[in-house]
Amino acid sequence: MSAWTFEGQPGALGETVTLVEGGSFCLSQRGGDIVPGAAQGVYHADTRLLSQWMLRVDDHLVEPLQTISVAPYHATFVGKARPRPGLAESTLLVVRDRYVGGGLREDLVLRNMSEEPAGCVVTVQVGADVADLFEVKAERVQPVTDVEMNPRESGLEVFSASRARGARIVVESPGTPVVATPGLLTFHLVVPPRQEWRTKLVVNPIVEGVETSAWFPADHSIEHAEPARRLATWTRNSPVLTSTNADLVQVMIRSREDLGSLRLFDRRHPEEPPAIAAGAPWFMTLFGRDSLLTSWMALPLDQSLALGTLRRLARLQGTKVDPLSEEEPGKILHELRYGVQDGASPYGGQAYYGSVDATPLFVMLLGELRRWGLHTEAVEELLPHADAALTWIEEYGGPDGLLWYCRKTDRGLINQGWKDSFDGITFSDGTIARPPIALAEAQGYVYAAYLARAHFAHEQGDDATERRCVERAMDVRRAFNERFWLPGPGYYAMGLDGRGRPIDGLGSNMGHCLWSGIIDEDKAASVAAHLLSDEMFTGYGVRTLATSMGAYNPMSYHNGSVWPHDNAITAAGLMRYGFIEEAQRIAMGLLAVGQAFGGRLPELFCGFDRSEFIEPIPYPTSCSPQAWAAAAPIHILRTLLRLDPWVPYGKIWIVPALPDGFGELQITDLPVAGARITVGVGRDGSTAVVSGLPEGLELHTEPRSPISGACRSGVADRTYGLAMP
Repeated sequence: MSAWTFEGQPGALGETVTLVEGGSFCLSQRGGDIVPGAAQGVYHADTRLLSQWMLRVDDHLVEPLQTISVAPYHATFVGKARPRPGLAESTLLVVRDRYVGGGLREDLVLRNMSEEPAGCVVTVQVGADVADLFEVKAERVQPVTDVEMNPRESGLEVFSASRARGARIVVESPGTPVVATPGLLTFHLVVPPRQEWRTKLVVNPIVEGVETSAWFPADHSIEHAEPARRLATWTRNSPVLTSTNADLVQVMIRSREDLGSLRLFDRRHPEEPPAIAAGAPWFMTLFGRDSLLTSWMALPLDQSLALGTLRRLARLQGTKVDPLSEEEPGKILHELRYGVQDGASPYGGQAYYGSVDATPLFVMLLGELRRWGLHTEAVEELLPHADAALTWIEEYGGPDGLLWYCRKTDRGLINQGWKDSFDGITFSDGTIARPPIALAEAQGYVYAAYLARAHFAHEQGDDATERRCVERAMDVRRAFNERFWLPGPGYYAMGLDGRGRPIDGLGSNMGHCLWSGIIDEDKAASVAAHLLSDEMFTGYGVRTLATSMGAYNPMSYHNGSVWPHDNAITAAGLMRYGFIEEAQRIAMGLLAVGQAFGGRLPELFCGFDRSEFIEPIPYPTSCSPQAWAAAAPIHILRTLLRLDPWVPYGKIWIVPALPDGFGELQITDLPVAGARITVGVGRDGSTAVVSGLPEGLELHTEPRSPISGACRSGVADRTYGLAMP
């Protein structure tokens, strides 16, 4: 049996090594050097603090030997210097231990393997452009003319007065003083025979003119640093999976580790649980849609992520009308940025609200968190924010009861659903749909949001609110099934355009509609058949767009690629409507992808068919690690277990439907209703042994019926449940 235990390694984009911690990250070469001219660098607060960090020994490159995985924020780069004079082989080992968080710490070691002293000149070339993250991402870095690099006691200081940002590099090198000149740190040293020379270099960020210490200070042991303590606690408190399926265990290890590294702690509210960032390298910040969906999918692992995400989004909920940021009262933001507010950000501010789906997803997640039975008081405290979100849907969503989007200025995102590339929503002939657009999945989220609010009202005995929310949900459901259904081809349109025409591209959007439960039962079989057809299913997952569509391109971002989170949601929707075999096929395809990518599911991969290439083809700029891709395997496992808690009503369903040959598994310390339960599934894949259930929680082991549209005000049961069956 393999165990779901901690193993770490940095993410990699090709030959680029990615280290992450909170809102900080570092991109470097495999040997540890940060080479100027590309996206590599040390980033904090959406600013590239260092754009060059290159080590030389006697003015020569260090030859890389290995990059050793240690933790998401820590990597060890092992290399060797050129052979000493007169020798054929190197006798000088070079080790760089790098820790990223709030800046950078690098412990540098030179080990002399010879019988003679080694006289060396070690240099670190330092460069800093103080570039905004958006400038780097768009490959449009504008020179900051006032960046100064000045020697300071034991190091260098880099600072731009116009951006009020920079970094201070502090060197701790007992016995070997550093010579600091602009752009260069130099050490003249002698390494005794069979001994080592060590130094520590710490990069402290300067933001808004204020220097803060890196999170791994040189005078503290690594295990006592805050990120190390947090990750150890995260690992210790997480559920433990054991299984005969080694591939499953490997993927779950990476998922837990990646989610732990992407947590965002609000230093202004240290008592609160963390939120979750969207992904590295470009989205190490709070994202409405991404953070909400990731938190939802990660609920079996840790419900505190959902609470932390909801609280932070609630604090940032819209209060006014601002066309530039697209803020409106009650609206949930799209993304939060910390870069210099000088126009580098395309949105003109720290918070941008151009997302149509984050607002209903906020209400959905609040309802789902309540169903897990934790944080009851905190969830109820957030209920006014849910009401404000629903009010936004009603007052700003559109005139016909559906939820529409159209950007407020030419600076905003053209498409504001999860397929947010400019060409992400297309008609079957390949024509790009133009906003205003009512997305199919967004209507499903609205439907589910109203039902979630109805359950809150039922628990509170508020019959009027319950009745109103159920009626609103049913109105949205009826309109959706009437206006989005395409009876000829037998699937749902991606959306409606501004003239009310169905956007008839065949895409994965309707998988989300199965998940939310908005699809009429008599249409679900046709939807499932389309999703698992040859033109949609690659063998690894469901494509974002079918091969028969005019805009299909398997190497595109949203028009034929495969996204693991999209598939995890689709699999849950299929299982909800009783399509067990179809859900299992997607689950097994994703696990094969995880195995092919070393245990880590990528943000997306190319949509080529499995029969054409025996391994999935990477998408070159896929984020790694990426939050909802990391959470996707957890949601897949929940789907296969048919794990559905309904704690407020004293019920929990666990009805496993593991594929043949999937293997045995056991999950211990699974958090439900303030308790830690154990779930075991044997070789048959369909029988669960559950222990540790809290008093008053009744276990159901018979499958639930597929969710129907029949809702009765005042009846709080599974007829309008929000989770899978």
